Amino acid sequence: MSSSRTSYATQPAVNGIVPTPGRPQLAGLVAAVALAGFVWVQLPAADLRLMVLFTLGLLLGLVLYVSAFGFTSAYRELFVHHDTAGVRAQVLMLAFASLLFAPALSSGSVFGHEVTGAVAPVGLQVAIGAFAFGIGMQLAGGCGSGTLYTAGGGSARMMVVLAAFCLGSFWASLHMVWWQRLPSWGEISLGATLGWPEAVAAQLAVFAVLWFALGRVGRDREAPGRDRPSQAVERNRLLTIGAVSLALLSFLVLIIAGHPWSITWAFALWGAKAAQLAGWNPDAASFWTGEFQRSALAGGVLQDVTSLMDIGIMIGALAAAAFGGRFRPQFGIAPRPLVAAVIGGLVMGYGARIAYGCNIGAFFSGVASTSLHGWLWIAAALPGNALGVKLRPWFGLSR
Repeated sequence: MSSSRTSYATQPAVNGIVPTPGRPQLAGLVAAVALAGFVWVQLPAADLRLMVLFTLGLLLGLVLYVSAFGFTSAYRELFVHHDTAGVRAQVLMLAFASLLFAPALSSGSVFGHEVTGAVAPVGLQVAIGAFAFGIGMQLAGGCGSGTLYTAGGGSARMMVVLAAFCLGSFWASLHMVWWQRLPSWGEISLGATLGWPEAVAAQLAVFAVLWFALGRVGRDREAPGRDRPSQAVERNRLLTIGAVSLALLSFLVLIIAGHPWSITWAFALWGAKAAQLAGWNPDAASFWTGEFQRSALAGGVLQDVTSLMDIGIMIGALAAAAFGGRFRPQFGIAPRPLVAAVIGGLVMGYGARIAYGCNIGAFFSGVASTSLHGWLWIAAALPGNALGVKLRPWFGLSR
């Protein structure tokens, strides 16, 4: 996400999407339609599930871009300007998703199809990985979802971040055995431990406290000369729409995919496939000898649900940027921001893999699934973000 005060992404429409004619915009729209059409044609006609999941990816990309829904800039705005709008939108999204997820996860199936939550071990590796990810977020200027939708929206710098993200994720996968030896308390689902009604009630109480506390910080620390009232109202409206829409779409992903929305597994897979082309042998890495990993490596990228949805997010963001008159790719990147993009992407990739996910797969989906590792993730990631904000000026990035 950009360092601009008025946006949480690369130039999203502040007042929604307003078509603006122009050659780059037309080219972007044509490219988005062509790419979406190409993917649809490649999917098996009989596999309606994959087609629906790809469509959900497109919608997620569109919503992320139009609402300018970010994590990285939201935390930076909180630390630097005490602006809580972006973080409060995250709290709203988590509360709504928790309510939607609970009935499905408590029953274990929806319409006869098994569904499972995003539950991972609570351990030292999660805390270390999330802390590192937080630093990387601020250096890269984007998170897991932010990298995808800003790259899709035309940011050349974020394409560099994405490439480094994939490399970092693959690199971490080679060390997973070592990281998993660190102290861990196993998987802890609050829904399974306390009971689903009690777990959801407890989370909603925490969300309510956070919502009002953040609102108080925003009122007490509000700086003069920032958004005009009309701009602030419109920005909050878009963030609210984004929060509710993302919670609804993530619930549909849970029902159709059988598991919550995730992002960074695909980056590890893409990195591994690239390494295979360079001659790497997956048999030498225990992580890649697992049945699921072997199957994903042997299959096509479009057969992997996370990869398919990630591609959809990028295409959806491309369409939104072009239709909104915001698609203006710029390929010149200053040296210091370029270095920050590479370092940030590598650190995020490595951190996400050892922490069992990023701000989406571990934090959002984990907390919505009442997994304690999701709460640990954000508790460790916020200090990492605070440190990352302090490091940004070293790389020529604004705070």
